[in-house]
Amino acid sequence: MSSLEKIAARRAELDQLAESLTKQLAEVEGEREELVVAERVLRRLYEQEAEATAAEQNAGTPRLVQVAGRSVLKVPHRSEVADASALPVDYQRMLQIVKAAGGPVMVREVGAELGIDASVPGRLEPLRGKLSKLAARGWLHKLPNGTYRIRPRSACHEP
Repeated sequence: MSSLEKIAARRAELDQLAESLTKQLAEVEGEREELVVAERVLRRLYEQEAEATAAEQNAGTPRLVQVAGRSVLKVPHRSEVADASALPVDYQRMLQIVKAAGGPVMVREVGAELGIDASVPGRLEPLRGKLSKLAARGWLHKLPNGTYRIRPRSACHEP
C-alpha cells in the first residue's frame, strides 16, 4: 500500500469517526434541550405551589394550578380543609349525591343524577375518575364492588 493509499484510508476512517461523533453530539444537544425544558416546567410548578401556599388562599375558593399550560382545579385532601366548600362546585355536587343516596352508590347512579347519558360508551369514565379522586383524597370510600359512600370525618386518612 502506497503512502497516498494509507493517507486516503486514514482520511476515510476519520471521516466516518467525524460523522459518528456529529450524530452523537446532535443526540446529546437534543437531550440537553429536553432537560432545560423539564427544568423550566418544574421550576414553574414549584413557584406556583410556593405562591399558593404563601397566599394561603381562602378555604372556600378552589385552587387553580397549571398543568401542561392549562389551568386545572386542585382537589384538596380532606384533612387539609375544614369542609367540602373548598372543593370545586362539581365535586361538591357529587358528594351531595352520594350523601343523599344514604348508602353505597354506583357511578352510573351519580351520573344519572348529574344528567350524564350512560348509554354512550365511555361517558361515565371522567366521572369515575373524579369519584376515584375524591376517594383518594379522603372524601369518599370506594368499596370493593366499585360503589362509593361518604367517608366519615373520623375515618379520613392523612395525606
